[in-house]
Amino acid sequence: MSKHFTLPYEGGLIQENLPAGILHSYEKIWTKVFPESRPASYEIADLIVAGINSCKGRLFRLGLTTGATPTSLYNELTRRYKAGAVSFKNVEVVSIDEYYPCSSEEPQSRNRRLHDALLDNVDILKENVHIPDGTVPQDQLGEYCYSFDALARDLDLLVIGVGEQGQVGFNEAGSNDKTRTRVVRLPYASRKRQAANFNNDLAATPDKAITVGISTMLSAKRVILMAWGEDKAAAVKAIAEGEIDPYCPASHLQRHDHISFYVDETAASLLTRSVSPWLVGPCDWTRKFVRKAVVWLCQTVQKPILKLTERDYLDNGLGELLEKWGSFDKINIDVFNDLQHTITGWPGGKPNADDSTRPVSAQPYPKTVLIFSPHPDDDVISMGGTFIRLVSQGHDVHVAYETSGNVAVNDDVVLQQIDAAKQLGFADCFEHVRELVDSKLPGEPEPRELLNIKGAIRRSEARGAVRSFGLNDNTNAHFLNLPFYESGGIKKKPRSQADVDIIKELIERLKPHMIFMAGDLADPHGTHRVCTEAALEALEQIDRSAHPWLADTHVWLYRGAWMEWELGRVDMAVPLSPDEVVKKRHAIFRHISQKDIVPFPGEDSREFWQRAEERTQKTAKLYDQLGMAEYQAIEVFLKLY
Repeated sequence: MSKHFTLPYEGGLIQENLPAGILHSYEKIWTKVFPESRPASYEIADLIVAGINSCKGRLFRLGLTTGATPTSLYNELTRRYKAGAVSFKNVEVVSIDEYYPCSSEEPQSRNRRLHDALLDNVDILKENVHIPDGTVPQDQLGEYCYSFDALARDLDLLVIGVGEQGQVGFNEAGSNDKTRTRVVRLPYASRKRQAANFNNDLAATPDKAITVGISTMLSAKRVILMAWGEDKAAAVKAIAEGEIDPYCPASHLQRHDHISFYVDETAASLLTRSVSPWLVGPCDWTRKFVRKAVVWLCQTVQKPILKLTERDYLDNGLGELLEKWGSFDKINIDVFNDLQHTITGWPGGKPNADDSTRPVSAQPYPKTVLIFSPHPDDDVISMGGTFIRLVSQGHDVHVAYETSGNVAVNDDVVLQQIDAAKQLGFADCFEHVRELVDSKLPGEPEPRELLNIKGAIRRSEARGAVRSFGLNDNTNAHFLNLPFYESGGIKKKPRSQADVDIIKELIERLKPHMIFMAGDLADPHGTHRVCTEAALEALEQIDRSAHPWLADTHVWLYRGAWMEWELGRVDMAVPLSPDEVVKKRHAIFRHISQKDIVPFPGEDSREFWQRAEERTQKTAKLYDQLGMAEYQAIEVFLKLY
């Protein structure tokens, strides 16, 4: 499937004919920004293939990494090998890390994953593959790491992804630029992240790893860094523009004389040329881009919009805006009105009202509204207040849960539910289910029977959540169970036409006037993004001549529990009362299997409802600081079309 989700163009830096020195003026590692990971991977593949094909009389020495980041690169290298564009017979591959202890036969091992992703698909010679051995006896590790370090030095090209905290390989926070190949102990936060590869079983996740060191990486003749998705944005900013910091290990690579950083637009979102491009060069000043600049200026000088002065604009690099758009006071008023008109208490349109300045038209009323929820709780977490308001205002609201969410249910929750059924006398299958749980193998798909139970638990929770605010859970809650998700493990299947057809059938049947879907861009291969791309593909494939109603259908994007749209992009802001915030919280509480657990790998242990409330309250505070009315919370949306 080819559809790849990118946000609409809304103005920005004019890069055409801009000297490279100016474009990269804030960067200590020159960074190339691409719309998404695939074109970046094509260019990296060009460099790798050119290096291999130009290397005569000796092996081309290539350092590689594993994980989700190089997925599209390895797919492209495999394609080019099969097309006859390159042979790997004169290539020596050195992988930079491995869990310890870990056998190369284990499905989670870096060895196994690199072979599955690339090495088994090309003609590389077995003797030319070097991956750290996770089975070396502990008393021999020092000598082994010393010899592997010598092997990993002076590579022709090292291609590596970076982690969310700027890790490279298993060089965690605190690593210095003198480090060589060694065994490291993985901190708790890293083990939590890595546990996703071990069925989220922290006890089964290794607490150590073998990794090539920073000094070893710096010895490579050329280094390419990669990062995709907005969850890498802070790390990209620190690596490319920050100071060298042991707590951001990849920043040490600023010392390399021949290094490039390849990122997608979302990973680049915190770079200076993205956040404040007017400081870099000339800009295309669209209406939304003007709003972005003014909001940035307000936050920089800590003033509301209508108190900004001409000196504020001039002192902060916005003289070009004044030249293009006129006086500062006119810009202030225009942006104030523009932002104020995003606010509406009627997300489905206010009937019998002047809608000339409202984000949603008054007619038709009531509207048919379709909310796509990637997991069975994203609807209430991400836009629960708006969902509640659409139902209470009389619209025909439907919610489509795109995936079962089964792998996110803890085994203990399953056993507790089955035990409750046993105690009530409905069924006695507790021991059977316990045997299913005990039969699980780390890294292998869960038993289908167990997944079916987990899926049923999540469906019952979703139905209870929407019932809590009056939606008919029998007629208006749809469980699509998209096939791509049903792999039984963390790694999903590729999106296919089967996924698109399921979504397309629902859209054609409901004929919605408004469609809400997830706009999260964190993981190029993550569930939210895959679901959104499948839905957009479905809309694109619908025959508009046979379905003329689609011309009046609009798509709105919401965000998840952690990120929010920057105010420069917002098209609709729905304020929530204190009572609606509580109703939303109670709907989230119905998802019992997702409560009282750490919901996402990382340092923040708050539950989904806490993070969602903090996000919407912060948005309301931002509107207040810009001079708008003060609200308890605000949910915001971007109109895709």
